[in-house]
Parts: sequence; C-alpha cells; structure tokens
Amino acid sequence: MKKLLVDAVVISNEAVIPAVWKMVLWAPEIALCVQPGQFVAIRKSGGITFLRRPFSVADADPEQGTITLIYRLVGQGTAEMAAMHADEHINVEGPLGTGFSIRQGDKALLVGGGVGIAPLIFLARKLDRPVLLIGGKTAEETFWSEFLEPYAEKIYITTDDGSVGRKGFTVQALPDILAENEITGISTCGPMIMMQGVAEIAAKEGIPCEVSMEKRMACSIGVCLGCTFAGKSSGKRYKVCADGPVFPAEEVF
Repeated sequence: MKKLLVDAVVISNEAVIPAVWKMVLWAPEIALCVQPGQFVAIRKSGGITFLRRPFSVADADPEQGTITLIYRLVGQGTAEMAAMHADEHINVEGPLGTGFSIRQGDKALLVGGGVGIAPLIFLARKLDRPVLLIGGKTAEETFWSEFLEPYAEKIYITTDDGSVGRKGFTVQALPDILAENEITGISTCGPMIMMQGVAEIAAKEGIPCEVSMEKRMACSIGVCLGCTFAGKSSGKRYKVCADGPVFPAEEVF
C-alpha cells in the first residue's frame, strides 16, 4: 500500500482524562485506505520536535474524511500536540505498517492494556461483535469502554486496584473468559509482559493470536533499523515499523 504525506487539519483535540487526549484530524486520503493496526507518523511544521512521532490510528471515517488518534502525554512532542486547536495544520505520513487480520465470521477476543487499547477500537468496529478484555491501573483508566461499547458483544474489565471490574491483571482473567466464550482468534496490544502472557495462554489453548508491538521508531519507514527484532519461530529479522507492528504471537514470544 502506498503511503501518503498529507497536510491534515485538526478538527478537535481534547482531554479524555488529564493524561490522555483524543485528536480528530481531517485527512481524507488516509481515512480512505488505513486499516486497523496501522499507524501514522506526524510532525507539526515549525514544531519543537525534529523526528516524526508514530501513533496508532484509533478510528477512521472515510465518509467524513477523518482519522482519530488517542495519545498519552509523555514528553515534548505530545505536549505540543495537546496545545493544538481546531483548524491548525499538522503533517501526517501514512498509513504505515501492517495491520491486524480481519476474518469475518470468527469470534474474536481483543485484549488491551493502557494506550495499547487505542488501535483495538478501530479493529472492534471492523469485526463482528468481538469480545473485549481491557485492563487499567484504576477505574479512571477504563474510560476505553465508552469507545468500545458500540461494537462489542461483551466487555470484561480488570483494574490493578479493583476499583472497577475484576481486581488483578488482564492475563489472570483470560482463562475464565476463554471458558465462557467460544473464541477462535485473539488480537492484543499493550505492555509486552501482558501480551506475552496472552500469547502463552493462547498457544496452550490452540487459539491463533496476533500481537501489536510498540517500539521507539526514528524513521517509521524501515530505513533506520532502530526497531528491529529477531523472529522466534523463523529467525527472520523484522522491522516493527515496516513488517509490523502486528505479528503472529509465535514470532514475538
């Protein structure tokens, strides 16, 4: 798929919770072709950051010509994004990478933690009523359910402190969820330790699993080789930005 370089317009940019923001961009060329699991690399002209920042696409609306990014405030680049207002312009490169598999008719389970839940919103909308398992440290971090409810058959929630849903980690809840639902495929995105636990349980149960990796990227197009890793089953050297970020779980863990 050919990547595009577009001058996008900010439609809205607002805090979901104090540390997490949602930005909607008018970028019709990208909205028309981006797939769940792919990402874009953005940079504000004249901004304080030199390198582009990669962000998963949380949603896309081809009819409205918009894409949605959900991002956590972690440094100068995201602080600059949060300061942007409607009608400002930002340069967007994408869609980049390889996204999730979409197999209509399957009963999918999507497992996410932290900002890793963002790309699962787009995926959930494309699938046929998937089951969702999402985790957060506290109740405040489970706001994701609001975005996912329109597309999900069921949503299971875990929190580290037990303030909402089941107390504990997502991986601890996974065996019970698999016992309650006839799941035929799992897609997961979030902390590596979480995805590894999900992958191990999926392998034990014989359920195909794919993981979306998050790594620091300098170029986002496979040139700098800063995000490579060796595939576990094939031994092939992969670039997360170009070959992924979505991979079969057995290649990662």
